[in-house]
Amino acid sequence: MEPINPKDIPIKTLAGDEKTYRISRFPAVAGREIVAKYPLSGLPKLGDYAVNEETMLKLMSYVFVEAGGDHLPLNTKALVNNHVPDLEALARIEFAMLSYNTSFFQSGKASTFLSIFKAQLKEWSSSTLMDSLEKLLQAAKQPSKNLKQSTR
Repeated sequence: MEPINPKDIPIKTLAGDEKTYRISRFPAVAGREIVAKYPLSGLPKLGDYAVNEETMLKLMSYVFVEAGGDHLPLNTKALVNNHVPDLEALARIEFAMLSYNTSFFQSGKASTFLSIFKAQLKEWSSSTLMDSLEKLLQAAKQPSKNLKQSTR
């Protein structure tokens, strides 16, 4: 696979070293899937870590490292672990990819995107909790048909 509009970026590691990665634009359909799944699947208690990891690996398949004069895509867990030295560097690469591939993660727009998402999440969770509470209250008000009144 050839990178689309490749761009070399320096990423600082926890050790303070700088490594260069070649990032690529996503093809349209893969980009749609990554952007749709990635942010939501990483949310604690709401997301699905397996989906998030799978999507991260799809995202990383558009990140390349130089190897033997060629550029190798980091498309497996082993390749990511071998070429990305720490979690912080991985997070920087992931954010760089999202910024490079979408306009709403560029120039501080991520905070606007996340604010909108947070508001919608708050509204959704409040609505869901209120519906659940209402159903629980209705169930509590209805006595069981299996109960017999005590004659004592």
